[in-house]
Amino acid sequence: MSIDWAALGQVFGISLAVTVGMVGVFTLGIVGTSRRPAPEQGGTAAAAPGGAVGASPLARTSAYACFAVCAAVVAYGIYLIVA
Repeated sequence: MSIDWAALGQVFGISLAVTVGMVGVFTLGIVGTSRRPAPEQGGTAAAAPGGAVGASPLARTSAYACFAVCAAVVAYGIYLIVA
């Protein structure tokens, strides 16, 4: 039995890079959905229960885009395995 070490190294390197990249993109998605704008000084607006304020629409849209990228990469991986 002969092992092609160059091919094994390529698979390892690409797998590592894609894994780290996807963890980063997923983290950006989580941060985007939980980001809260800084409270204004002296504001009189009523706060949400627990003091939580929702993420801005741009941050939420970007977070959903990050989650969509993660889902697309997972779907492509499943396609590669099945095909």
